[in-house]
This record gives sequence, structure tokens and C-alpha cells, in this order.
Amino acid sequence: MTSLKQQTIAKVAAGRQANPGFMKEVDEIIAKAKVFQQGSEALDLGETATSFVLPNQHGKSISLDDLLKNGPVVVTFYRGSWCPYCNLQLRALQARLGDIHALGAHLVAISPQVPDESLTKDEISAMEFYVLSDQNATVAAQYGVAWQVPEFLSEHMRVDRKLDLDVINNGNGSVLPIPATFVIGRDGIIKWRYVDVDYRTRSEPDDIIEALKCL
Repeated sequence: MTSLKQQTIAKVAAGRQANPGFMKEVDEIIAKAKVFQQGSEALDLGETATSFVLPNQHGKSISLDDLLKNGPVVVTFYRGSWCPYCNLQLRALQARLGDIHALGAHLVAISPQVPDESLTKDEISAMEFYVLSDQNATVAAQYGVAWQVPEFLSEHMRVDRKLDLDVINNGNGSVLPIPATFVIGRDGIIKWRYVDVDYRTRSEPDDIIEALKCL
């Protein structure tokens, strides 16, 4: 089976071939973000996870505290269903969801998109985990994984991809989550995390599962 890392590497390579100028700009802005340690304020191991109550794709409120009563929770922040790297990640997590559930854990995926725009109806029916809407990336900011989208990326999405994130998110489209994943124990303490300001890299499902096995 092709790993998520292999899939994202292939997508980056395809992007470099199709649009080398844009990918060069992405490389430069990611390098600057790492120099300024964007993402360094993310909640760390041993810290208490911030509680939240967010709507799912059907408008029902889902509480982190309620989920933790039944077992550990994996919380992953993603940019939106318009992001091809996010879609690769969600599909990879769906493929390993049985292993996550076997370890007594819930999986929660959070993006700034409004509930009825997070995924298509067909995609929603295929997903067996919680897909929650965090408008204006408020919860992402509380977890220290929100960042201001550089203008050239916003312009690329508006002009080249015809994406209006203000409309898609029904709010502030200039702030998106850094793709990040947290494994939270039943006691509400963060046991494992993956944070990388480079949105083209994601945590491997295998690593998440290994973290859950260690709880």
C-alpha cells in the first residue's frame, strides 16, 4: 500500500512539473514560516487540550469533553475539502479508521468550512468519523495552529482555482489552520502531536496508531 507520505511527495512533484513558478513561491514562503517558527505556539505534549463544541456536517454540536468520556480522541486540523493534500490525508485516515476504533479512539477532522460545504454528500456518507466546522479557525487558533495565508496563495486560490474562501468558510478566508494532528488521552492531556507549517506534509496514520497503542 502506498503511504500517505509517498502520495504527497508524488503530488508535490506533479505540482512542480505543472506550475514550477508557483511551487517555488510556496517553497520560499514555507521556508520563511519555518525561520519565524510559525506553529511553535501549538499546544505541546503534556498540555491540556482546549475543549471545544463544534457543529458537524449535519449541524449537530459535537463536544470534545463528551468524546473523551468514551476514550482517547485524535484531532486533526485540515484546510478544507478544496485542498488536494487534505483529501489525501482524510482518505488515508478513513482507510485506517478500523484500527483507530479498535484502540477505543474517536477521530475528529476540523476545518474552517461551513458544515454544508465541508464535504459533498457522497463524501460525507463515506466518512465514518466526525467532520467539524471551525469558522474563522477559532479553535485552530486556540490550539496554536492558525496562520495568516500569504497574499500570493490567496490570489492563486481566487484566480487560478476560482475559490473564494470567504464564501466557502462563511467568514475570514485569510486565516487557515496549519495541518496538525493531536492525540488526546481520556484525561484530556495531549500525548502525541504532529505540527508542520508546510501544508504539503501530513502525519502518517501508522504513527497515529502507534501513539494510540502507547496510551
